[in-house]
This record gives sequence, C-alpha cells and structure tokens, in this order.
Amino acid sequence: MTEHLDRLTPRQIVFELDQYIIGQNDAKRNVAIALRNRWRRMNSPADIQKEIIPNNILMIGATGVGKTEIARRLAKIADAPFVKVEASKFTEVGYVGRDVESMVRDLVEQAVGMVRMQKKEEVKIKAEQAVEDIILDALIPPVHGSGTPRVKSENGNDDMPDDDGELNQRTRERFREKIRNGELDSRKIEIEVQQNQTPNVGMIGGAVDDVSMMNIQEMIGNMMPRRGKKRKVTVEEARKILLDEEASKLIDMDEVKVEAIKKAENLGIIFIDEIDKVASSRSGGGGGPDVSREGVQRDLLPIVEGSAVNTKHGVINTDHILFVAAGAFHVSKPSDLIPELQGRFPIRVELNSLTESDFYQILKTPRNALTKQYEAMMESEGVELIFEDGALREMAKIAFEVNSEVENIGARRLQTVMSLLLNDFMFDIPDVIGADSQITVTAEMVTEKLSHLVKNRDLSQYIL
Repeated sequence: MTEHLDRLTPRQIVFELDQYIIGQNDAKRNVAIALRNRWRRMNSPADIQKEIIPNNILMIGATGVGKTEIARRLAKIADAPFVKVEASKFTEVGYVGRDVESMVRDLVEQAVGMVRMQKKEEVKIKAEQAVEDIILDALIPPVHGSGTPRVKSENGNDDMPDDDGELNQRTRERFREKIRNGELDSRKIEIEVQQNQTPNVGMIGGAVDDVSMMNIQEMIGNMMPRRGKKRKVTVEEARKILLDEEASKLIDMDEVKVEAIKKAENLGIIFIDEIDKVASSRSGGGGGPDVSREGVQRDLLPIVEGSAVNTKHGVINTDHILFVAAGAFHVSKPSDLIPELQGRFPIRVELNSLTESDFYQILKTPRNALTKQYEAMMESEGVELIFEDGALREMAKIAFEVNSEVENIGARRLQTVMSLLLNDFMFDIPDVIGADSQITVTAEMVTEKLSHLVKNRDLSQYIL
C-alpha cells in the first residue's frame, strides 16, 4: 500500500500540486508534510504505529482560493480515497438530516470502487479472453447433433459449415482475430445480460439508519434469483457490457472489501468544507435556527478523534484518516469552534486572497487551465484558438476588478469572464465558423466585449 508513497517526498508533492494550483505555498507545504507523515507512520516500528496520529489541517480562506482543489489534488497524487462534505449539511443526532458517520461510509464506498477497479485491471486480460469466447459462441453457434459450427452472416442466415473440428478451431481463431481487429464491431449478436435484482425497499414505522437500510436491501437482493435478459447488440457494445460482468466474476469481493477498508483507514482523506457555518459566535448565545450547530461539532468530534464506524462493508476505524477542514471564517472565528474540536485540527493554514498576477498565472500555467480547456474543446471542432498574452492580462485585470467591487468569489470569476468572452464563438461553431478556422483572442477583443460590464456596476452584479 505504501509503494506509491515511496517516491512522494514533500518537495515532490509540492511540485505535483504546483502543476495545477497557483500560489498558496504555505498550504501546499503543510498538506505535503501531512501526506508524507502517513508513509513515515506505516514504516515506523509496529509498537509505535498506532500511537502516531495524523496532523489534521484547518484551512482558512475566502471562497475560490484553492482550498478544495488542494485537498482533491492531494488525494489524486496519493491515489487515496477522497470525500468532500459540507459541514452545514449535517444535523445533530435527533434532527432530520444526514448524520456525520455518513461521510465515513461514503469514504469506504470510494475505497471499494478504487480497489475494485484496480482488481479488474489485474484480471482484464483473462476477462477479455472470456468475452471473446462468448462473442465467438454467439457468432459461431454449434449445430445440435454435431460439432460442426455454422457462422452467422450479417443477415442472420447461416454461412457454409466447416467440415470437422479442426476447421472449426481454425474458423474460431480467424474470427477471434477479426474481433480483436475491430472488423466485426458493427455486426449484431444476441447476448444474455445479468440484471440487477436489488429492490428499492421502503420502511414503515420508526427511522432506519443508512447502514441498516443498505444491509436489508443487499440481503433481499441476494435472496432473489439472478435473471438473465436477452439483448441484441453490436459486437462493440457486447464487448463493453460483458467485460464488466466477466471481470466481476474473476474478483473476490470479500478480498476487495478487506483491502478497501484498510486503504480507507490508512490513506483516506475527508475534506470538511464550510466548517465555519457550524461555529457559533460565543456572544451570540444558543437558540433559534442555529440550535444544532454545536451539536454537529460534538457529533464530529468522535469521528475526528478516532472511532469505529459500521458500514455495509465492515467496521472502519477513523483513527488515521486525514481530516482537512476549511472555511472562510468571515463572520465567525476558528476560536468559536468548541475547544475539543479545535484541538483536533492542530495545523492552521491561512490561504491568501488571489491577486491580479495570480489570475494571470491561473489562466496561463496550470495543466488544466481554462484557456487550455477551451482550446481543447474548439480543437475537437477543428478550430484553432489562440490567446495573446495581452488578452490573458486583460482578463485577469477584469476578473480582479469585479471581485474587488462586487463580491470576491476567487478564481471562479475567471470562468464567468471566459464564458462571456467566448460564448458567441462557441455558439457559431461549426455552423458559421467551420473547421480549419483560427480564432485569436486579443486584448482589444477582451476590452471590447467586457469593459462595459465592469464599468456598469449594476449590470456586472447580475452578469459577472
């Protein structure tokens, strides 16, 4: 499990994050150390491993500065299960709403999905061979009473049969080669597909928790016989449908669940956004619609401290899951959280507001920059999109000005600016602007299309 983390030194982690996130070096350094500490713990002497607790992180910063993106990219770098939740969606036990344990169950589901995909990749070659055999059986069904096959032609009629078993084998191998080369992709065949028999169960009476409901549904689903359904599809479609089924047959799901829980326990990352929304000001008193805020914090506490949570895949201990909490803290302060919860997020990181220069770099540098996304979309239509450097600077300037005057939504403002700038072109392609065309975005074009919206403050509130 730690092999992937071996090469991820803190400097390497920061380097990887730099490919997608501009600035916020302090936050990157802290999450890099937290991730490397997981490898250090798992490679420590066995008698001390359980005692090393993760350094959970509290990120403080306005919306759109990169808090979620840092946590999400960190999980991708580490190949770790990742769940993002909003603290404001949870309610105290006894109120109607999601309970805090559901985020741990979601993490386990993510881990199960990841391990299952990994196992499917390992058995992919065997599964592909099994799928080829099924498709061959559909294409060359044996005639009853003899071992002589008949090859089905395009119109469903039988072609001339082979004379004996040796010819049969040669015919199958010839057709297997054609399947692999995609020569038969458009030919229709009839296959049997397994249907999911898990029912939707509703309960009358008292409330049933999520785990119990999932277990009841799974139990009833296992009791019901699995049924196959005949479908007529192309060879190409059959390959996709059957590959998943055949790979699943080759996987030991009990082994998957054990590995998934271990992966979630040791590598899982839970990102709790809007933690400031459940922090009540000490002077505000208790009562009113915010009565359950402190209750949510107290429900979060045992999960973050470390406890056992029941899931439909087994019991998971949360002791070594990395929790990253985040909030703008415009109204409340981190000190407004209950002291016990504050103590469970010992690393505090304040993220900087983005500057005009940051916006320019965000448009230009990251691998997934908006400019590169639009270039790729237009390239799919055969249109070349070019951004002049002056245009990028002008877009950064406009986004920064609107954030300063209307409402600061961080880098998300760039999406609005880019959309307004290019929407006319996106609409005209391919009907008016055909393939092999070139669109060059200049500073003058940006000014012409967007400057009047910036000057008209009332209009910019609605449009930008």
